[in-house]
Amino acid sequence: MSATESSAAEPSPAALKPPLSATFGRDLMASLVVFLVALPLCLGIAVACGAPPAMGLIAGIIGGVVVGTLSGVPLQVSGPAAGLVSLVHDVIQTHGIEALGVITLLAGLIQIAVGVFKFSGVFRAVSPALVQGMLSGIGMIIVASQFHVMVDDKPSSSALQNLALIPQAVQKGLFPMDGASHHLAAAVGLFTLLIILLWSAMPKRFHLLPAALLAVAAAVIACHFLQLPISYVQIPAQTFAWPSLPQPAQLGALLMNQDVWIMAISIGFIAAAETILSVTALQRQDVRVTAAYDREVTAQGVGNAMCGLLGGLPLTGVIVRSSANFQAGAQTRLSTILHGIWIAALVLLFPALLAKIPIASLAAILVYTGFKLIRFQAIPELFRISKGELVVFLVTFIGVISTNLLEGVLMGFILASLRLLHTLSKLKIDCVSEPDSAKTHVYLRGSASFLSLPTLSATLEQLPAGRDIHLHVDGLHYIDHASLESLACFQNRVECSGGQCRIEWADLSRKTPHRVKLPMVLL
Repeated sequence: MSATESSAAEPSPAALKPPLSATFGRDLMASLVVFLVALPLCLGIAVACGAPPAMGLIAGIIGGVVVGTLSGVPLQVSGPAAGLVSLVHDVIQTHGIEALGVITLLAGLIQIAVGVFKFSGVFRAVSPALVQGMLSGIGMIIVASQFHVMVDDKPSSSALQNLALIPQAVQKGLFPMDGASHHLAAAVGLFTLLIILLWSAMPKRFHLLPAALLAVAAAVIACHFLQLPISYVQIPAQTFAWPSLPQPAQLGALLMNQDVWIMAISIGFIAAAETILSVTALQRQDVRVTAAYDREVTAQGVGNAMCGLLGGLPLTGVIVRSSANFQAGAQTRLSTILHGIWIAALVLLFPALLAKIPIASLAAILVYTGFKLIRFQAIPELFRISKGELVVFLVTFIGVISTNLLEGVLMGFILASLRLLHTLSKLKIDCVSEPDSAKTHVYLRGSASFLSLPTLSATLEQLPAGRDIHLHVDGLHYIDHASLESLACFQNRVECSGGQCRIEWADLSRKTPHRVKLPMVLL
């Protein structure tokens, strides 16, 4: 077959890609679905962070248009995420809105570096129990804080205090107070939750219309006709006005502040981890979903750098929006890009419509979203798989709620690392002597590392002198160089005392990270 015939028989990748005309219709419909899902979440997450709603909308636009264009996962949708609410809220309360822009910019630059230098695999190596504990803790924080917002009350900065004051919020929502409208806001919030729950229970063919959007639309209509005196979304006349950046002296002080860098690294790390978690969940829905992780993290970094410069909230890849995009039949990245364009068009053309959305309705959506983040089902699953993993989950969960997101995750990470060290140090040694001969069999199982070296050396030294020793290493799944050297010294000592020592060095070399053929002491 000639080269010409071969090229004709095997079309190029460009030829295999469907034309725009074949996918545009489905991408257009999917983009509208994602837009309807993303809009209330962009607004609600901004409110939960204590930031102007416009910041959530800006992040949604950048997540769609910019990140969607550069993304390494074409069907993933990015925007402000519930997973960053508690951290962003802490930044705003501690350092202010202007500092958030600088921190978001730094987080974006860190993500770009991670993607460019191909370090994104690090975020795939995080313990699942740690991630589930982190998300569950974030979900509980969101529920605790937004429960108060749902009754038009101001939440505390402490998650534990918000949890403790929930009965008080229930009392405000049930019993009208003189001059207060808490009960009216609570009614709107419960009305929103009821619609979400009822619509979510409907057959899947009805889910093309998002439950959150339907609930918000119903709340807007009810509040408009009843003229309820409760809090509504406030959108500035110039949503896309250039943000007020820190002065050079203030910028220098921020860059010299250690806490600012810790916050930037934390946002960059958690945003990257949540993005990759979203990709993994999306691939579970369909194995055909392709993922270029380094390119995806780089795209997220560019998006966060722009959010920092233009006054948007930090963004991540979000599974709720991504799943909606996939299930709505999206074919290419065009659906993601278009959804960002629709958000921008709404803000520019119909800002008055956004000002009619009650805050209580958005808070109710976040209460529902936060509740779904709490992985109650993980407890029996982890208990069945490993009680140690369950402990990592609970420590991370409780740590995030009782301290803050960074310290809680750090607690879980330290515990998971200690568990790993404990696993690596587990070495089981069985010694069996043949009664009718001078032979002793030593069976090694587990990991032979420097952590288990004292146990290994002590056991070998207690073996009677003058016997033939046969070390069985089939049960080892790892051995490090220190243990290899110890076994080599032991073999020399046995043979010098007149005994024999049999060790399968070829098998041992295959169980080391670098395939060591022979210990240096035997050369």
